Amino acid sequence: MSMISGAGPGVGRDDPQRAGRLPLQRARAGQPEGADSDITVEMSAAEKAQYAAALGEFGVPGTEDFDAEDYGSAGYGSSGYGSSGYGEREGEPELLDEWDAAPAPDPAAGSGRFAGTERLEQPDRPDLNPADLNPTDLNGPEGDEQSDGEPDGEGDAPRFRTFESALAAREQAALEARCRAAAEEDPEAASLLGSLLLRRGDLDEAEVHLRRAAAAGLRAGANNLGVLLHQRGRRDEAAEWWREAAVAGSAPAAHALGLHLRDRGDEPGAEYWLRQAAEQGHTGGAYAYADLLEHQRDGVHAEKWFRAAADAGHREAAYRLGRLLESNGEAAGAEPWLRQSAARGHAGAALRLGVRLERRGEREEAARWYRQSAQGGEPRAACALGFLLRDSGDEVGAADWWREAADAGDGNAANALGALHAAWGEPGMAEQWYRTALAAGDHNGAFNLGLLCAADGREAQAEQWYRQAAYAGHRDASNALAVMLFQRGDTPGAEPWFSKAAEAGSVDAAFNLGILYAGRGDQHDAQEWYARAAAGGHAEAALQLAVAKERRGDLTSAAVRYRQAAESGSAEAAFRLAVLLERAAEDRFEGEVERWYAAAAEAGHNRAQVRVGVRAAERGDTGLAEHWYRRAAEGGSRSAAFNLGLLLAREGSEAEAMLWYTRAAETGHGRAALRLGLIAARRGDLVQARAWCTQAATGGPQDVAERATRLLEALRADLSA
Repeated sequence: MSMISGAGPGVGRDDPQRAGRLPLQRARAGQPEGADSDITVEMSAAEKAQYAAALGEFGVPGTEDFDAEDYGSAGYGSSGYGSSGYGEREGEPELLDEWDAAPAPDPAAGSGRFAGTERLEQPDRPDLNPADLNPTDLNGPEGDEQSDGEPDGEGDAPRFRTFESALAAREQAALEARCRAAAEEDPEAASLLGSLLLRRGDLDEAEVHLRRAAAAGLRAGANNLGVLLHQRGRRDEAAEWWREAAVAGSAPAAHALGLHLRDRGDEPGAEYWLRQAAEQGHTGGAYAYADLLEHQRDGVHAEKWFRAAADAGHREAAYRLGRLLESNGEAAGAEPWLRQSAARGHAGAALRLGVRLERRGEREEAARWYRQSAQGGEPRAACALGFLLRDSGDEVGAADWWREAADAGDGNAANALGALHAAWGEPGMAEQWYRTALAAGDHNGAFNLGLLCAADGREAQAEQWYRQAAYAGHRDASNALAVMLFQRGDTPGAEPWFSKAAEAGSVDAAFNLGILYAGRGDQHDAQEWYARAAAGGHAEAALQLAVAKERRGDLTSAAVRYRQAAESGSAEAAFRLAVLLERAAEDRFEGEVERWYAAAAEAGHNRAQVRVGVRAAERGDTGLAEHWYRRAAEGGSRSAAFNLGLLLAREGSEAEAMLWYTRAAETGHGRAALRLGLIAARRGDLVQARAWCTQAATGGPQDVAERATRLLEALRADLSA
């Protein structure tokens, strides 16, 4: 995944959905994730039989098979423990409803018991095509949506969206009426009525009935009273009722009590009760227990309970299990759990899965998971999707996703938008987005503003932005500021910023410190910083080390450093390595000599191009020799221009050869000047010959100067005659 300078989307925060909320025990079957307002309660077998008879025609079929002791739940989990930072909170303690049959777990919410527990079957909802729905079937007059059971207007009968909702309302009304009739004398009726009122939000009346049930020793009443008191902020009293229910065997109460103790700092007590809940098959308890174990660095047992909760459909547990396996180096084992969590709508898991797939080169599938995560509210996924689209050439699509992520506060996306607008030639928009990134707390914004101002010639403003980012710890900004000061001649001001950037891991800053110390004549410190930069992959630093070792005669070490620099892309190092190996004159190096000369030549190194041409000419390959001579000559090499002239002259192209001799001579090539002098003398142009010979005598190497001097003496004699 591509990144803007110094920035990168981290992956690691858990799904923020439901953070800080207090969900009830679980959603109804078919209810979307996050629908936490359902209250479920527990009852004994005798209570079920009594109220099944009382329900009459509105009875729920199959209740005789319902095991009231086992309830699954999304529960509320840990936000302070584990590797997640913040996660899918399970927040609200669970209500135990004497009659609500346990529906199939909502896979997205992660609710439900462990595999093998029995549940009531719920009728499947018919598949509906939204396009086939008539809005008038769902809405009241003028399209205003009506709640289930609410009348359309004064005096109207209630209208319901579905037959199931109408039936459920009738059942609940009948149940509430019977419970009210019996609540004064029957604690079970009081407990169920309290739960119904609590579900509806009537806390005052619910508390009266729940206290009556709890005082009679009903664990469901005790648990639900704890939930009510927790909602009212009376948490210590709530904990006492949860303890009573948990001792009586209530897994949801043990879960709630464990979380209460954990939040109070009583980890041993929390561990005991959470384990009790987990061992009774409580999904939320298993997740919270695993979370606590991971906090205590007991990864083995944490994995066991994360796996148990994940197997029961808890998406956060599946995500955390995947993260735990990744941290243990079990990437292959982690991916199925991340996939399971992502498939259940976990935005963080979808993001992490997308990153894994992109690293493997599976970009299309990665884009699908990024898109799902982004649509689930994860701005980092939107940012990552933007980079994926940009790399595939869709800059407009990338900008759309970056804008969405930036609007959600992602500074990296804002930086990416700034860079994109800068590339489009819109510096004003680029600056706006860089400022947005900075406002979001991303100091890359300040650094990029510095780069933008520097490119525009606004040096003073660039320095201000560099300083702001550098003081915030941005290493590239520290190096850029130091370079600016160094180029200005302020070496004392530059050195501490180079040091700060180098200590933060900037190989460029380490190399620059080497240059700074070498300029002072402090070769020892210079070599240390070059070595540090070279260890970080800095090609020019490795080249400097190689040159120093070659000067000291340590050719073996020099070759090692030249090779390191050449493999990192340094054309100069490739050329010097080829020269060093060629001088060794050993056949075993011949292939490597050819390789490194060719690599340097292809990278535009003039002397390497000349050398490749010479070696080709020596083999009789004049076509290849001419190609490289011409490339080097056109790049400004006077030796290549002279050699090209010689080659063309031998092939009979005297006129073009003269042009290349002249170009070489005019740039100070002594042999080219001498040859032009000889040609002019043969043609009888003694004045021109004398001028070229004078240039050769003063600017050429010794043997050329001697020959030019002798020719000048002969020319003077001819001219005087």
